[in-house]
Amino acid sequence: MLKQLSIENFTVFPEAHFEFSPGLNVIVGENGTGKSHILKLAYSAIAVSEEERRKSHSDEISKPHLQRRYAEKLLNTLRPDTLGRLASRIQGRKRCEVKLKFDQPALNCSFGLATNSKTEVQISQLPQMLHDKAPVFLPTRELLSIYPGFVSMYESRRLQFDETYRDVCLLLGEPTLKGAREKKLKKLLLPLEKAMGGKIVLDDNDRFYLSIPGKGKMEIPLVAEGVRKLAMIARLINTGALLDKGYLFWDEPEATLNPRLVRLVAGIVCALADAGIQVFVTTHSYFLLKEIQLVSKKQPKELTRYFSLLKHNDGVQIESGTSIDDLHSIVALDEELAQFDREQEHY
Repeated sequence: MLKQLSIENFTVFPEAHFEFSPGLNVIVGENGTGKSHILKLAYSAIAVSEEERRKSHSDEISKPHLQRRYAEKLLNTLRPDTLGRLASRIQGRKRCEVKLKFDQPALNCSFGLATNSKTEVQISQLPQMLHDKAPVFLPTRELLSIYPGFVSMYESRRLQFDETYRDVCLLLGEPTLKGAREKKLKKLLLPLEKAMGGKIVLDDNDRFYLSIPGKGKMEIPLVAEGVRKLAMIARLINTGALLDKGYLFWDEPEATLNPRLVRLVAGIVCALADAGIQVFVTTHSYFLLKEIQLVSKKQPKELTRYFSLLKHNDGVQIESGTSIDDLHSIVALDEELAQFDREQEHY
């Protein structure tokens, strides 16, 4: 579990400190406040750790190698022109510093980079062990329709997609679970499959289909985009990518969804958090924010924390709390109230 993320001089943040919940973390803010930057930064550090453990089958860590790997992942997920572009160009400041603290102190790490950094970061705290479970990052668009051949194309061509697309496609292609763990996942899958009207399957031709009882299989490109986003979650639950002690980073899940499906997404992210997955969600939808609060209050353990990112003249600042009522300013709510006031002017 990621407990804390502290950053200095990173993109739009002069300084920021996040104290995360072990369950669900919701980051709200208007466009340009760095919501996706925070998710991709945390994801990149955890993903590198897990990738290194999987490749070496051990916790053996080389500092020079890890410095290059952190840099590569940040470049490939955030896609700046150069690594040093991630360090804000504020007068008197030339370095960006990042610190991550976990529930297992041996996983803690910190590193920095300068505005002239090219191919590696400088590690100031080397982790003493590596993550044993891959994090999941879901971008704003669905990926099932572009899945066939995407990974091989990504690794052999220059595509205008960041590396999170490739990473999640690898996880989508994993085989589904069987046995005792399969039974554990059914509770999470049932509401998703009911909303989709069937089950998601990966055929021998490497294409995804929606298998509808009594109607056969429907090609995934013919399925509504909002349903395809739900199908991604269903597939990742089925493969075990979203299982106990995992991480889910989901960037604006409400994009392309109708209000009824947004309500379902709120229930799903709360259920995943309750099942032991640490979930990070970004949004600028007050509707989703309110639905999450309504659902989380009904959970056996309320493990939700909210963060509001606010633009100021000197950069983005953060408010946080265990309820949206703790946030003094939510731009999405302010705009809805302003719309209501404009409407009343006509009466």
